[in-house]
Amino acid sequence: MLDDGLVDGCLVGVLGERLRGVGGASVWGVRDAGTLTGRQRRELRGRAQRIEPSVFVGDAGVTDGVLRALDEALRSHELVKVRMRQPADKKAMAATLGSATGATLLGLVGHTVLLYRANLETPEPERPL
Repeated sequence: MLDDGLVDGCLVGVLGERLRGVGGASVWGVRDAGTLTGRQRRELRGRAQRIEPSVFVGDAGVTDGVLRALDEALRSHELVKVRMRQPADKKAMAATLGSATGATLLGLVGHTVLLYRANLETPEPERPL
C-alpha cells in the first residue's frame, strides 16, 4: 500500500496524484512545486520521458517570445520539456528559464530542460466515490 501525505494543505499520494475529495490542487496533486518530494520528482521525470519538447530556445537565447511560449506551455501542461540549441552555459540558461516563469527545474539532460509548475486553475477531475 502506498503512503499518503499532507503537502501544503493538500492530500497527495506518493506519486503526486490527487486523491479523492481534495480540491485546489494541480493535476499532479501538488499545490506548490517547491514542496515536491523526491518520489514526486522521480515520478514527474518518468512521465516526462514520454513527452516531446514543446518549447525551443534558439541562437538568440532566452527572449520575451520564448518566455511567453514557455509560460503558455506550463499553464496548459504543467510539465514541459525545453530544448536549447547549443547554449554557452546551459545550467545558467536552465535556471533563468525556471526563475523567469516560476517553474521548478526537475532536470537537465544534454540540452533538454525539464520544468514543472502547478496550475491551480485546472479544475478538479471528478472521481467515483
